[in-house]
Amino acid sequence: MSEIDAKTQVELEAAAFRALRSHLMDKRPEVQNIDLMNLAGFCRNCLSRWYQEAAEDRGIAIDKEAARTAFYGIPYEDWKAQFQSAADAGKQAAFKVAFQENVGGDKGDGA
Repeated sequence: MSEIDAKTQVELEAAAFRALRSHLMDKRPEVQNIDLMNLAGFCRNCLSRWYQEAAEDRGIAIDKEAARTAFYGIPYEDWKAQFQSAADAGKQAAFKVAFQENVGGDKGDGA
């Protein structure tokens, strides 16, 4: 494998992120955030939070809702109403554990 310069590395990583976002948002919107969190330890909301944190690391002030809108392409509450369904008690209990293990804090934030 040839050496990849830093600029190209960032471009490749950005392309991979865009592909992941497209897969989750366009190809598999029916996959529930709670299922992603319970199985993988992250969900779409985590990705939007990481986006927010990356912006803040660069001195760009962006709040949670603006970051979610940037990631989801529409206000989060609209996307949630269109694609998310109520989770049963078992999934909610598993989510509390997954959230604590992967994010920290006392409870989840909108998976």
